Amino acid sequence: MALTKVSKSLISTDTVFSVDAVGGVYGTSSAPVTIAVTVATKTAAHPYYGDGSSSAYFLDGLESPAIMLNGADDVTSDSGYYYKFDQADSSNSGHPLLFYLDAAKSTAYTTGVTTSGTPGNASAYTRIDIDSDTPKVIYYQCSSHAYMGNYAVIPASKNFYNLAVGGTTITSTGAELNILDGVTSTAAELNILDGVTSTTAELNILDGVTSTAAELNYLDIATLGLTAASKAVTADANGVITLDNGFSEEYAAVTSSSNVVSLNLRTANNFSHDLTEATTVSFTNPAASGKVSAATLRIIQGSTARAITWNSSIKWAGDVAPTLSQADNAVDIFVFYTLDAGTTYYGFTAGQVMS
Repeated sequence: MALTKVSKSLISTDTVFSVDAVGGVYGTSSAPVTIAVTVATKTAAHPYYGDGSSSAYFLDGLESPAIMLNGADDVTSDSGYYYKFDQADSSNSGHPLLFYLDAAKSTAYTTGVTTSGTPGNASAYTRIDIDSDTPKVIYYQCSSHAYMGNYAVIPASKNFYNLAVGGTTITSTGAELNILDGVTSTAAELNILDGVTSTTAELNILDGVTSTAAELNYLDIATLGLTAASKAVTADANGVITLDNGFSEEYAAVTSSSNVVSLNLRTANNFSHDLTEATTVSFTNPAASGKVSAATLRIIQGSTARAITWNSSIKWAGDVAPTLSQADNAVDIFVFYTLDAGTTYYGFTAGQVMS
């Protein structure tokens, strides 16, 4: 029978030849489709010219073609297709043809493969029964010599084993390849990963991350420890943060309720309070013991002078609490800090009558 040129291969730029059915019959176990095998000297057209043996297999007169072997379908009553590689020609002597999962023959493929006779003698052949479990790509090679043959593609196969792209063998499992199902990244976006040296464990840290690209870009920092506009704040190797454009902080305007004004140290560190009634100052949510919480408090006196009652936890210099300025709109500023979770606050008068 003859081989028919059909297309470029799915796995290379080689021309692929289809092993056609004869009269619509795809071969049976007793009457397989037969391919005549001979052996002759390699030419420069051989896919492995210069490698391995100086001899090559010729299939139906073609030098080691890439071939397509059809697999099982619903057309025939047989569960598979059957192909016999006839090695009766005397040139086959010493060159048994077998099948492998790679061109270098590191793994033999024997499922559905039977041999008969001695190559170079009458009735010698190797037969392969193709079904949907046959690997997508197999290689026909001489068991005694290297790189005499080529590969065969099985279009109906569900079994991708040792598939190679651009000469690189794919080792991913089907489940791993299915992770790419639905990926919409462009080539340029995927090329960003070129050169990434992260381990699987390091990449798995990202498992479950819901951040957007814009949010992740906040971490795109030129120099650790140096602040930059619209970027996350980081510390350098010494734990130092350098503020590139100075430091600013919001203040909280607080009001009194039932003669108490509460300074929540978790929400702010700078407070301003307009006196509208006699008021007691209290603090909430200081840092844990051993850490510092600090706050400044600006008090603006009202048109009617009112007094402040300082919390007993505040310690003042000389144990004397300050008296507020009495003039309308007079501004007094005080500073407090604690390092024992609020058991004791140290109070300082920063300035008075600053209106």
